[in-house]
Amino acid sequence: MTKAELSKKTKLAIFKSVYRPTLIYGHEQWILTEKTRSRIQSEEMRFLRTVAGLTLRDKVKSSSIRASLQIEPLILHIEYSQLRWLGHILRMPPNRLPYQIFQAVPTGKRPIGRPRTSWRKYIEKLIQERLGLQWADVQQAAKDRNRWKQLLKLRPERIRGRK
Repeated sequence: MTKAELSKKTKLAIFKSVYRPTLIYGHEQWILTEKTRSRIQSEEMRFLRTVAGLTLRDKVKSSSIRASLQIEPLILHIEYSQLRWLGHILRMPPNRLPYQIFQAVPTGKRPIGRPRTSWRKYIEKLIQERLGLQWADVQQAAKDRNRWKQLLKLRPERIRGRK
């Protein structure tokens, strides 16, 4: 990506079509911990700094680089896709496997230590933080595709305050 023959436009096209999909493959089912968020953001910014022709020593803020390249943070893209996938799951008929897995409650003995966060608990927290909705409201909203789509369109304005 450091070759001078490639324009910024070409490098950004490579970022959007090759690098980003490779980095976030299967992201709809991820549980984003702070460690995962940090790793994703650092890899994304490493690539974007290279595209912009900058290094860490230049001490340019990540938000400034993203703004100059007109790139939305990858974390927002991941969260949007996860919420979109949730809408698909909630609209599925009860006999479909993804719906059954989503509704399943595991049984048995857990290992010692803090319980692992389930995807359902993670997504409930994400909805509360991003959309400001309770679980019952989400289930009703997701049943109506147009309403769910409108809720997800409002998402970026509510997230901008967070890194």
